[in-house]
Amino acid sequence: MGLNFSMIVWQIVQLLIGYNLVLPLLIYIFYLLRPRKKKPSTTNQKADYAIIVTAYEQTHTLPPVVASILKQNYDRFLVYIVADKCDISNLKFDDDRVVLLRPEETLSSNTRSHFYAIHRFKRAHDRLTIIDSDNLLEPDYLEQLNICFDQGYEAVQGVRNAKNLDTVYACLDAARDIYYHFYDGKILFEAGSSATLAGSGMAFTTSLYRTCLEHLDITGAGFDKILQNEIVTRGYRIAFAEKAILYDEKTSRSDQLVKQRARWINTWFRYFKFGFGLIGKGLTGFNWNQFLFGLVLLRPPLFIFLLTSVIFMLIDILISPIQSLIWLAAFVLFVAGFLFALLMSHTDKRIYQSLWGIPKFIFYQVLSLLKVRKANELSVATQHFHDNEIEEIKK
Repeated sequence: MGLNFSMIVWQIVQLLIGYNLVLPLLIYIFYLLRPRKKKPSTTNQKADYAIIVTAYEQTHTLPPVVASILKQNYDRFLVYIVADKCDISNLKFDDDRVVLLRPEETLSSNTRSHFYAIHRFKRAHDRLTIIDSDNLLEPDYLEQLNICFDQGYEAVQGVRNAKNLDTVYACLDAARDIYYHFYDGKILFEAGSSATLAGSGMAFTTSLYRTCLEHLDITGAGFDKILQNEIVTRGYRIAFAEKAILYDEKTSRSDQLVKQRARWINTWFRYFKFGFGLIGKGLTGFNWNQFLFGLVLLRPPLFIFLLTSVIFMLIDILISPIQSLIWLAAFVLFVAGFLFALLMSHTDKRIYQSLWGIPKFIFYQVLSLLKVRKANELSVATQHFHDNEIEEIKK
C-alpha cells in the first residue's frame, strides 16, 4: 500500500513538471484550431497618450529614449520622465512635450513612479504606455498600439526586441524573450487568452490602470505580475501588438544576469499563486481567457522546470526506463518548439550562434536561485553598460 501510494505521488509530481515541456505545443494547437475573427474598429477618435518613462539612479540612457519618442508618427502625446533618485542637473529637454519630474523623496518602486506621473498629468490622457529608461521606440509604436485599442481592448503588450547582441549572455537573453513573445504573447493571445505583460512596452487605458493598481502600494520587482492578474481577474483580455516594437537592453554581463534573474525568480515564487485563483475563476465562470492564463502563470521559470525534468528523467532511467523515453520525447518537442519560435520570429543569426552557451546561461540562473531570498535587497534597477544604440532609430 505504501509503495503504491509513493508511486502515485511520484507520477503526479512528474506530470506537474513534465506538462510544462509540452504546454507551448498544446497552446499552439489551440491557436491553430481557433477560428480567426478580426475584430472591427470601434472608434476613430485620436486618443491622447501619456508616455511614462521611469529612471532610477541612472540618467545617461534618457536622451536617446526621449529622442526616439519624439520621432513618433503619432503626435498626440506627452512624455513624463520620472527621475527617481537621479541627478538631473545635466538633463535638458527643449521640447514642450517632455515633462521632467524629480520626486522629492526616493520612491524605489515602479508603480510609485507611475502614479507620481499620473497625479501630475498636464491633461486628462486617455491612454498611458510604460517605457523603461533604456528602451528605444520605433516611429510607429503608438500607431500600432492604436490598432488594438481601436478594436476595443483596454490593455496591450508590445514587443521588446534586443537593442544589443554584444555578448553571448545578451543573445541568450534575447532568445528567451523571443520564445516568450511568441508563445506567451502572440500564440497565447490568438488562442483566446491574454498576452503576458513584460514590464515595459505595455499600454493601458488610464482608467483601467488606475482601477487595477491605484489602491495598492507595490514595492520590489513584479508589478507587471500583479497588474496582469488584476486585469484578467476583471475579465479583460490583454492584446498582443506584434508590430508595436521597442528596443530593450539585454543583460550582457554575468553579474548583471545573476542579480536580474534573482529578482525575476523571486517574483515568480511570490506571485505564481495567482494562477490557482485564475484557473478556479475560469472553471467556475467558464472563462477560457482566465483558465488558460492561470495555467501559464503556474509555469516555473524555464531553467527550473528544464533542470527538474532532466533530474526526473535520470531517475526514471533507473526505476522506469519506458517513462524516461517519454521524458526524452517531451524534451524533443520542447526543443523543437523553442527553435520553431526562433524561426518564426526572424531571429538574428548571432542568437543562433549563441545557443551553445545555454548550459552556462542556466548555471548563472542557478546562482540566481541561491540569491532569491535576498533579491529585494539588490538594486531595484538593472544597470546597463551598453552604449551603442539602434542605428535605425538614430536616422
